[in-house]
Amino acid sequence: MTDQRDWRSRLQTDRPHSARVWNYLLGGKDHYPVDSEIGDAILRTFPEIAAIARQQRSFLVRAVRYLTREAGIRQFLDIGTGLPTANNTHEVAQGIAPDSKVVYVDNDPIVLAHADALLRSTPQGECAYLDADVRDPQKILSQAAGTLDFDQPIGLILLGIMGQLPDDEEPERIAAELIDALPQGSYVALSDGTDSSDKLKVAIEAYNAQSVNSYHLRSREHIGRFLQGLRLVEPGLVKSADWRPEPGSAEVALDQGNAVGVVGLKG
Repeated sequence: MTDQRDWRSRLQTDRPHSARVWNYLLGGKDHYPVDSEIGDAILRTFPEIAAIARQQRSFLVRAVRYLTREAGIRQFLDIGTGLPTANNTHEVAQGIAPDSKVVYVDNDPIVLAHADALLRSTPQGECAYLDADVRDPQKILSQAAGTLDFDQPIGLILLGIMGQLPDDEEPERIAAELIDALPQGSYVALSDGTDSSDKLKVAIEAYNAQSVNSYHLRSREHIGRFLQGLRLVEPGLVKSADWRPEPGSAEVALDQGNAVGVVGLKG
């Protein structure tokens, strides 16, 4: 993990960062005025973005519960994890199987500042944190192998991260490289925003014009190609809120389907 001097030198408070803006939209406190300002601008253009943020987080929880409880996964590689909030991957997985191992990956300096919160594993399990970029899958895989056993099934979590890669950076190739390294019996849980709303497109364009990061909305079909070759777990690629909702849940899926979620099995 990177030492504090390194991440502090990379910290920018004059331009929005995706993890901090997302934290603001989720109602968190780990952000700066520049992040809340762009967050408010997005909300004015597309008020549903806050519900999308909650739906994607809820999808993560349900997917990890499924992978741990039903699929028997005990190892997780969570890339682009963002700032810690309630029900992080290791908390959900270890709440069901205390011996679960989780490797978090992010390159955002403020996320690195909160790594201690993510590293509180159960005594039986293990947590590790990698300072790495999804654009360098080989670095991620080689360093993750220090914690995870790549001869045993792994749950790969890609929540909102592929959307941060423009098409010219070949996100399909990067996803395939990560998936190819997983053993048979592994799963991939993925969620991203779609280009189904003109208002959302305008909001994202405004965000991209000011932020250190950028986000790229894609069609539902394009997002599905990231899991090409995997067997999709029922109900397949659907609105995030519609992926195995909890019985009695009050969560309401947005009619536009502005965020989709899917879990696929490599086998």
